[in-house]
Amino acid sequence: MYHLGILEEINDLFANQVSYHCTHITNDIELRISTLNNLKIWIKDHDDLITNALKTDLGKTPTESYMTEIGLVLDAIEYAKKNIKKFTKKQRVHTPLHEFFSRSYYINEAYGNVLIMAPWNYPFLLSIEPLVGAVAAGNCVILKPSEFAFETSAVIKQMVDTVFDAGHVAVVEGGADVADELLKLNFDYIFFTGSEAVGKKVYEAAAKNLTPVTLELGGKSPAIVTESIPTDIAAKRILYGKGLNAGQTCVAPDYILVQENVKDAFMESIKKYITEFYGNKPLKSVNLGKIINKKHYERLKSLLKNQKVLVGGGIDERSLKIEPTFVDANFDNVLMKEEIFGPIMPVITYSTIDEVIKYVNKQERVTRECHFGGGCINDTVNHLSNHDLPFGGVGASGMGAYHGKYSLETFSHKKAIMHKGTRIDTPYRYYPFDEKKAKMIKRSVK
Repeated sequence: MYHLGILEEINDLFANQVSYHCTHITNDIELRISTLNNLKIWIKDHDDLITNALKTDLGKTPTESYMTEIGLVLDAIEYAKKNIKKFTKKQRVHTPLHEFFSRSYYINEAYGNVLIMAPWNYPFLLSIEPLVGAVAAGNCVILKPSEFAFETSAVIKQMVDTVFDAGHVAVVEGGADVADELLKLNFDYIFFTGSEAVGKKVYEAAAKNLTPVTLELGGKSPAIVTESIPTDIAAKRILYGKGLNAGQTCVAPDYILVQENVKDAFMESIKKYITEFYGNKPLKSVNLGKIINKKHYERLKSLLKNQKVLVGGGIDERSLKIEPTFVDANFDNVLMKEEIFGPIMPVITYSTIDEVIKYVNKQERVTRECHFGGGCINDTVNHLSNHDLPFGGVGASGMGAYHGKYSLETFSHKKAIMHKGTRIDTPYRYYPFDEKKAKMIKRSVK
């Protein structure tokens, strides 16, 4: 448990940020751009600190850390810097004829004070990319990184303390009890990335203050392999998507639906690429990341009990590593009950695509065919790397989207304005109404 001083510190920090935002200093576009530029410079100058932290927390190599976290953050900063001025201009829209001598437009306006709660699996990316969008839109931010990625959290705090005024952006570290206290505060917007279970708690807390939210949650993302594409390239790209961060990725393929007549060839390719990616002893490979902590390692270990392993299966408690493991499964397997979030992959065969659609719809609890937030055709995971695509889930996978312009939109309210002239008035809208006015209204509004 935290001590009373932490609670007072949180309340004081929030009050300070509310006051800071009321000064309207964050409306200054040049301030936003220069601050984001300082953030980019800090990241580039301290690349080693970030990569070392990610190595400690998740066993990532410097290359994977840059490709999946640091590089994507730098890209988000560049996009925001280049597009802030365009985004903040008045956006003219059509005005209907019955409102002649008027001009209609909207302004993208910051919500105000934002809470960002980040997960442990991509602790740098999923903390800082939302932060970039919130700052670019003109908000003040309290950021709570995950306590499970403690080294990365410490680096993030060091970075934010250096780059930002505390009234503008601040980091609050701590566990679930600190998160609970933050959720009691009356933020103007909450952005949460994490599990469905915790997402529901965040949504419930936000509802008490009618606070809008973005929820980036998990999901059981299927990889569907048909006979119409080369099984070798399918195996390579699926293993890539599953292998990133040791499978601890919310959009990683969570199970494979493979057409029965290509299953054997597909699995032979999987075996080949496991060796190519990780060598003959994957548990010794520097390219294989580790499970975040002992608790999650034990959870994944228990899921492997009594499974029919097709390839892999090796585990190492000391390093908290698990080999990429493919399991012969069916829809009733325990692995199909919830998101796996690790390097274990159930493989299920099917004969017709109708079977696939029926099952996927059942899993996602929707009534239309394959309703999902986003995905790839002939690839896995990489749709999230394109900032021109919205990234977000639907249903149990969350609500809202971000990346690129969608980050700016997420953290902004569209303020609608109609500017009407005074030289000419519209007499038929005023009381008292009569038959002539009624005809005029029906003629102009239809």
